[in-house]
Amino acid sequence: LSGITRKLSGESIFMTTYKAKGDARITFASEYIGKIVELNLQEGNSVICQKDAFMCAQEGVKLEMHMQKKIGAGLFGGEGFILQKVTGPGVAFLELGGEIVEKNLKQGEKLKVDPGYIGAFEPTVEYNIERIKGVKNMVFGGEGIFLATLKGPGKIWLQTMPLPSLADALLKYLPIPRSSG
Repeated sequence: LSGITRKLSGESIFMTTYKAKGDARITFASEYIGKIVELNLQEGNSVICQKDAFMCAQEGVKLEMHMQKKIGAGLFGGEGFILQKVTGPGVAFLELGGEIVEKNLKQGEKLKVDPGYIGAFEPTVEYNIERIKGVKNMVFGGEGIFLATLKGPGKIWLQTMPLPSLADALLKYLPIPRSSG
């Protein structure tokens, strides 16, 4: 992935490479409160993830920009048209917010979820966005006006605290500047 396309998919223009010159260990930590998801990808297997989810991977794992093909999902899906695609062979690590809920969707099984809570999914999962029905639900529901529909087969990873939700939750604890007169 070139620097420009990496930047478009939420990553840094530069990619740091570490190479062991002996028996050594490397450790890494999440940037914010959340979990690190380990993916053991076989040759050609991929996972599509939210922008900014990629943390690191072994040499040989390919990181690509993934364009959302459905206009509704791109415009109203919370993550926009640009996602990330991680392809094996090798081990890759994703950084997702809060706790992680993994689910294997069966053929034709559907799950409706707030788009911001989708951390990653296999390419076999169909991802679509629909508007919430009913004016009362839209006005008084307390959530967004769009829901994502994930249709199996395939594995999905949901996150319980996406970064924007974490920022909103912490905002009320920040001091408010007051004028002195």
